[in-house]
Amino acid sequence: MHGLTFVLSQLGFHVSFAFKEALEPLGLALPHVGIMQLVGREPGQSQQALATKLGIPANRLVGMIDELEARGLVRRDRPPTDRRVFALRLTADGERMVERVRQIGIAQEERLTASLTPAERDALTAQLQRLADAEGLTPGIHPGLRKFA
Repeated sequence: MHGLTFVLSQLGFHVSFAFKEALEPLGLALPHVGIMQLVGREPGQSQQALATKLGIPANRLVGMIDELEARGLVRRDRPPTDRRVFALRLTADGERMVERVRQIGIAQEERLTASLTPAERDALTAQLQRLADAEGLTPGIHPGLRKFA
């Protein structure tokens, strides 16, 4: 019998791979999704602030922002208060894309947890969040983004 860490690792890989495959028709990679979600949650933040939240060097983030901007999903604005920085915002297309990705995530979560009751699902989520908190993981920021970025 395998222990909890093995099963968590097994499920984590399975879920991440399935999510990555579901994103392919949208032309998005996992880092793009994470960046867009953070920009959508905090519009107007600078590239430097976003890089800090993600725990990656700003110069590694620039290329991914360039890709999203070229697709019309993210835009860079120069705030009048500081013309040296770029404030990041989702475009209308970017907002629609984030919603499409959210729907994919919901469908995958429903499929994965179909064998659980709503109470079991809530309890499992709470227990896993406690483990994540104890490990110092930042809520809402996937640590894998550091590896892909």
